[in-house]
Amino acid sequence: MSGLAAGIRLAHFDQRVCVLERHYTIGGLNSFYRLGGRDYDVGLHAMTNFATKGTKKGPLAKLIRQLRFRWEDFKLAEQNGSSIRFPDVSLDFDNDFSLLQQEVAEKFPDQIDGFQSLCAALLDYSDMDGNDPSFMHSAREVMATHLTDPLLIEMLLCPLMWYGNARENDMDFGQFSIMFRACYLEGFGRPFKGVRIILKNLVRKFRGLGGELKLRSGVSRIHVEAGRAVGVVLDDGTEIQGKRVLSSAGNLETLRLCDDISEVDVARAGKLSFIESISVLDKMPKEIGFDQTIVFYNDSKTFHWQRPENSLCDARTGVICSPNNYAFDAEEGELPDGVVRITTLANHDRWCGLPESRYEAEKVIQYDAAVESAVRFMPDFRRHVIDTDVFTPKTIRRFTWHDNGAVYGAPDKQLDGTTHLPNLFLCGTDQGFVGIVGAILSGISMANRHCLQP
Repeated sequence: MSGLAAGIRLAHFDQRVCVLERHYTIGGLNSFYRLGGRDYDVGLHAMTNFATKGTKKGPLAKLIRQLRFRWEDFKLAEQNGSSIRFPDVSLDFDNDFSLLQQEVAEKFPDQIDGFQSLCAALLDYSDMDGNDPSFMHSAREVMATHLTDPLLIEMLLCPLMWYGNARENDMDFGQFSIMFRACYLEGFGRPFKGVRIILKNLVRKFRGLGGELKLRSGVSRIHVEAGRAVGVVLDDGTEIQGKRVLSSAGNLETLRLCDDISEVDVARAGKLSFIESISVLDKMPKEIGFDQTIVFYNDSKTFHWQRPENSLCDARTGVICSPNNYAFDAEEGELPDGVVRITTLANHDRWCGLPESRYEAEKVIQYDAAVESAVRFMPDFRRHVIDTDVFTPKTIRRFTWHDNGAVYGAPDKQLDGTTHLPNLFLCGTDQGFVGIVGAILSGISMANRHCLQP
């Protein structure tokens, strides 16, 4: 999405742009596939940074303005409401921030003043390039200067890490600030037809402006001469020259492609990958008592956010999402199937090390484990399941090509998008803006900064 967004932005200014994609379809992690007559989204639970039509400020408004879309092009529906659920306590929130404030005041009455001061500190924070040294500060340490209850800190971190944190056990304060705004202050939305409508609009706009999109055209290397990227060589040997190269492949993955670099530090790669267990039901989730859009759960007072080293998966924490539970326009009706999606942490290397025969069996085993963990925090839906699918870190690797199947890329972001070459730039996950809106804004920002300036 970041590559398409950069392409659109540049094509608006009459630059000749080619977008190259190794996969047979577009979207990277935020894509879709068809199985058994049903469409399945990969990645999309929600679009963060929701805004209503006509909003003048904020990431979504900037996206629409810079790419010259209409608000109607995405037809975003608001969430019904979401929840953070830990043992014995939960916090509800929606797209009206006052609900979360009310929940904190009720569940943690001695923390509300500290919560308000934390919010004020976040609103004061506006650095998006990482030039402020506080960007790299520990979010846990900053939060502890405002909040004295460790449980509230863990609960507030849970959704933000799940939806945009590549670092194990902690977040950079800058990333925390961005995600706090995206999830709590602005909130969640979803197009009725899911990620397909977003991708369709991006491709239509890009091609309508004369952009060239090549699928099944993986880049085998970035050719460097005299200290500059002069073009790329595709997997089939085709050479394409260009004045500038923007890469959404990831930082380490991009460096590995450069033919002037012989070795990269693989220890810097991200480790956090997921498994998603999808259940199709014989009725809508709200008919079995589940009407929330997203539930972020954790089964102890300490939030577990690290790769499971000794097992395929870790279902102690997870995300439960139903794409049915959005306030869709009455004209659109309801989605054709009731769906529950459960995301848990997974170990990429262990999944990739399985023989094919055991791989399929483990998908079934881990599906059962994820559902059994999730139904502690939602109504038990198992007797209503009529179809299932599971995608693992192997799937994520195939769609993104990220080392370790890392959903959010490497922990260390390159917020200005620069590399060791003066005309090779990063966009997407490892530039630092995550999620659908973040990825699109990353492409726009890097195009503006590095390709449209004198």
